[in-house]
Amino acid sequence: MTSSFSEPRENVLQLGLREGMKVADFGAGSGHYARAAAAVVGQEGKVYAIDIQENVLKHLKINTHLAHRGTIDTIWGNIEKPGGTHLRDASLDAVILANTLFQIDNHSELLGEIRRVLKPGGKLMIIDWAGSYGGIGPVPEKVVTEHEAEALFINGGFHKVKSFRAGPHHYGILFTAP
Repeated sequence: MTSSFSEPRENVLQLGLREGMKVADFGAGSGHYARAAAAVVGQEGKVYAIDIQENVLKHLKINTHLAHRGTIDTIWGNIEKPGGTHLRDASLDAVILANTLFQIDNHSELLGEIRRVLKPGGKLMIIDWAGSYGGIGPVPEKVVTEHEAEALFINGGFHKVKSFRAGPHHYGILFTAP
């Protein structure tokens, strides 16, 4: 990872994951966060890497270290649709939404799906671009500011735990589910 981007290994530590936990990486993309979480939850845990792009999931599977292959399950799913993650209700200890919020069209459906799969008091970590940075990040009109993200999830019933610097161009916010 270059210094322009967030540091998944460091950011995942903010979640306070433990061995054996179940975590989902919503909009997993290349899988940096899924792999970082897998390293913490270990063989007794499970990480669900969910993405709507089937080709990126195939790439993620190929590039997952042998030690994490039994821990990471890839799921071709839609995080913006009720039941779109194909996960059971209240089955997860944590959800990671990294570099994805700016791509979401239906915020209320996303919030509903996160609430559905998280156990009561489960953790949600948002990592996203703090700006466009001259085209390094998303186009300016797609950037979801830290303040907007905070308001979105608090209004959606989540409880803010803390904000943190997730990299030179990223913010991080940690929430708990109702």
